[in-house]
Amino acid sequence: MGYVKAVERREQIVEAAIRVLSSVGVPNTTLRAIAVEAGVPLGTLHYVFPSKDEMLRAVIAALIDEVLVAVKSGLELDRGLAHALRHGVFRFWDTLVEGGVGVQVMQYELAMYSVRSEGSGGLAQLQFERYTALVSEFCEQAANAANESCAVDFGTLGRLSLAVLDGVIVQYVTNPDSVRARRDLERAIEMVVKYADPQPVGDGRA
Repeated sequence: MGYVKAVERREQIVEAAIRVLSSVGVPNTTLRAIAVEAGVPLGTLHYVFPSKDEMLRAVIAALIDEVLVAVKSGLELDRGLAHALRHGVFRFWDTLVEGGVGVQVMQYELAMYSVRSEGSGGLAQLQFERYTALVSEFCEQAANAANESCAVDFGTLGRLSLAVLDGVIVQYVTNPDSVRARRDLERAIEMVVKYADPQPVGDGRA
């Protein structure tokens, strides 16, 4: 086997971990299975990721990067918050939910695994803090680009948007009705936008 740079080896193992976790679930995943999937000796995996926690954090970071790429693909930020939310949600849905529901199940399993095994739920907290920050920043960038102000702060908007989307995903996982899910997403986006009430700056809003 030829020499592989450390960064490439790390990516190789993370991608293998995502495939294994998505396929068999968090409780049934072993480091040995990930090493086999990645095509590396178990010792190499331990060298790259000295602890399982470190590897799972890398998995979360990789998944969030994937979400970021998906939601921003083809986005026209200057069309405002409502357009950005709708575009981002449906790009995410098409690419990362209907296109790979096992990854979504795995992330919920990972969050609950963290809460049960760590007590404090450190990985779960990291996971949802990063997703919330991603959505909040995304909404703020869209509003700023379109010179809009909102009736609610972006941190709250990010948390509520994520909560609504998570609810639709869980319902879809348990009953994969694509038509119903897309209809619910449309209505959910309408509710969130109405709550945010984006208006052109200078309309007299305090």
